Amino acid sequence: MIKAAVLGSPISHSLSPKLHLSAYKFLNIAGHYESFEVPAGSLQNFLHDKDSSWTGFSLTMPLKEEVLSVADVIDPLVKRIQSGNTLIRQGDLWNLISTDVLGFQNAWNAQNATQPKSVLILGSGATARAAAAAFDDSNTSITVLHRNIEREKSMQDSVLKSTLNFLPWKFDRTLCESELVINTTPKGILDSFANDLTVKPLGTFFDVIYDSWPTAFAAAWTKSGSSVISGLDLLIAQGIEQIRLFTGMDIEIREISAFLKLELSSK
Repeated sequence: MIKAAVLGSPISHSLSPKLHLSAYKFLNIAGHYESFEVPAGSLQNFLHDKDSSWTGFSLTMPLKEEVLSVADVIDPLVKRIQSGNTLIRQGDLWNLISTDVLGFQNAWNAQNATQPKSVLILGSGATARAAAAAFDDSNTSITVLHRNIEREKSMQDSVLKSTLNFLPWKFDRTLCESELVINTTPKGILDSFANDLTVKPLGTFFDVIYDSWPTAFAAAWTKSGSSVISGLDLLIAQGIEQIRLFTGMDIEIREISAFLKLELSSK
């Protein structure tokens, strides 16, 4: 019996409960999954009375960095990107893993056959570090367009092979020239760039936002005729990896992904 939940704040909009419960139904396994409002600074207190009946937890903002100070065992990749989104109970210990990195990779690979040679990441927080690690490759150049220079060191630490460059927060032609553009900023932050998108971009826009969809910038990108990957694709891809961890099952990705996309797209 799987017993799990998603934690974060705000959490009422999260589709994770529907995703996980739909997946349990698809896989014909018994499972319970809910959501808890857990504000910043309160994760340790929340976990204090969670006994061995709990399988694990999914973590969303603002807990992906805070959880590193709470977990008992931390995966090396999580240490590198300083971000984790999955806690798994093993005995008396909480193990921390990131499925965001593999989620980015799988969502991209579902629509593309090759590794992108140029990646532009908008933002430099926890999700941006996961995105950088996901596309870290000696043949890939990564540019970060952001507003907080204090985060540049942690972004650098997230990659081992790629060259990494930084740009100040303003509309830049690199948005239209990169093979892959990933938005990791909160809802509404990128909307001001939509009117600046006056030429057809060369690459794919990958937005981590799924509520509400499409965003103003994603709509402008689509209108230009270029391809878009939505936050729903990422949610499903990383969620499937969490379900693997919670259940221990070997899951065939393509079939369950198609099922979950239909389930989550329906009202």
